[in-house]
This record gives sequence, structure tokens and C-alpha cells, in this order.
Amino acid sequence: MTEAFDSKEFRSVLGNLPTGVVIVSGVDVSGEPQGVTIGSFVSISLDPPLVGFFQGLNSKTWPAIAVSGSFCANILAQDQSELCWRFAKEAEGRFDGVQWTPAASGAPKIAGSLAHIDCTIESSSQVGDHLFIVGRVQNLEAIAGSKSAMIFFKGAVTGTPQSL
Repeated sequence: MTEAFDSKEFRSVLGNLPTGVVIVSGVDVSGEPQGVTIGSFVSISLDPPLVGFFQGLNSKTWPAIAVSGSFCANILAQDQSELCWRFAKEAEGRFDGVQWTPAASGAPKIAGSLAHIDCTIESSSQVGDHLFIVGRVQNLEAIAGSKSAMIFFKGAVTGTPQSL
């Protein structure tokens, strides 16, 4: 049997593992842009090209995106911390003033991001208190001359050195 620990300790210990930061975006049934900050985005497979992320079960944003059957992962640059925190909160108007263009799927490609990965939803399954979303990559692009990537480490966002 494992020793008991609380969620604060769990988050503190796992906060020692740096993670990349993306905004997963899409459009809802009325065509309005939606987005949510994700710190668990991963590459899964080259053949077929699959990516994935975890989304909390209590999210109101993800179901609004999921109905479209697609999403775009926007890999955030170091200088996009305002967007990171804006999209981390369940709130109306998160796209107010945000520049974006539609990906092939219609999902928002957020200006200033390092890369965009446009996907169709391959599967979704519950794992603990999260959904594990798997996307099949349909289109992707890295922005030339891009800046350092945003990372989340010990409860704060920072950038990676450009030499990495």
C-alpha cells in the first residue's frame, strides 16, 4: 500500500517536470472561437501522425470544441504568458482582441504562436479525473524565425533557451 499524500504535495512534486504550453482551440456549434490552455500536450505516433493531451472532466470549453470534431494546438511562445493565463480560466470573451486565422479545420491559429497543429479528434477516453484526447494531425506548420517556447515549471511560465 502506498503512503497517503495530498493533492498539493502531488502538484508540488510533479511541478519539477517542465512541460510545454499550448492553447487548444476550436469553434463551437455557433462558429465562435473557443480555446483552453493545456500543459500536457504530447506527440504519440508518426504513422499515423497522432498527438494527444489531457483535459479536466469539469471543463466547459472542451465540450464546446469537441462538437466540431477537430482542434488546433497552438504552441505558445515565451512572450505569450498573458494568453496562457487568459485561456487557463473558464471565462467568456477569451478571444477578445486576439489575432487569429482559421486553420483548414476552421479552428483558430493564434498569431505569435511558434507552431500550429491542426487535428481531427481520433478518440477520447476517461483517465482518472481527466479525458485523454487523441488527435490525428491533418496539417501542421512551424513559424519561421520563431522565438523561445513557453514552458511551465514549478507553477510559473518561462521560456526555453533558444540554443535547445
